[in-house]
Amino acid sequence: MAFVMMPFYSGAQTSKTSFSGAWVFNAEKSVMGEPSQGGGQRMGVANLAVTQDANLLSVERTRTGQDGQPVTTTSKYTLDGKESINTSQRGDSKSVASWSADGKSLTIVTKRTFERDGQTMEMTSTEVWNLTNTTTLSIAATMNTPGGERKTTAVYDKK
Repeated sequence: MAFVMMPFYSGAQTSKTSFSGAWVFNAEKSVMGEPSQGGGQRMGVANLAVTQDANLLSVERTRTGQDGQPVTTTSKYTLDGKESINTSQRGDSKSVASWSADGKSLTIVTKRTFERDGQTMEMTSTEVWNLTNTTTLSIAATMNTPGGERKTTAVYDKK
């Protein structure tokens, strides 16, 4: 009986949600907090181009910079539970991505250490990615910063 169930169980484990696609930020459906809470609407407001295979999630975020020009950043996360390191102008961030038991949501925990006013500080964020339907992506984020905790939910529509 175990041999009969094994292929079924093995197949069930590999059916993970695919977040691949071009995603456009939906401000009306998103909850980004007040502008006075460390950026509010301008933080996280980016369109996404996501590619995903069995072991890698690549996220290209494009937003409008202060000068009105597009700014694009790319982050890559391994989907095998190992740490990923992404480098930006703000320094390195270390992330670990893990799937929910049912493979429908992905949690990415990121830690970034940086210097401010001669002090070393750490910022931790947790993003939970879910498809609410085939054309809507929701990313619920909790950020623990030196200024306190901030929660947002960014909603994206598939292009």
